[in-house]
Amino acid sequence: MERDLAASSNGVDLSEAARQLEQAAHEARVAFDCIGLNELDRAHTHSIMARAAADAAENALRVALGGARSPAEGR
Repeated sequence: MERDLAASSNGVDLSEAARQLEQAAHEARVAFDCIGLNELDRAHTHSIMARAAADAAENALRVALGGARSPAEGR
């Protein structure tokens, strides 16, 4: 990934949002594999980690687009 993702928007490092999305995709793949192996506890753990990474990426992108730093601030 040679694009200039480090360019900031509203003081947010967009490469961090990209990294979080890659982490979310990885965790989702691991959860999928764990389900195939019938390791449901591990699948559950990795699905939670995927959700946390996706939420972090969404938060970074929301701030970069000029939104509130947390959903509660936007109310």
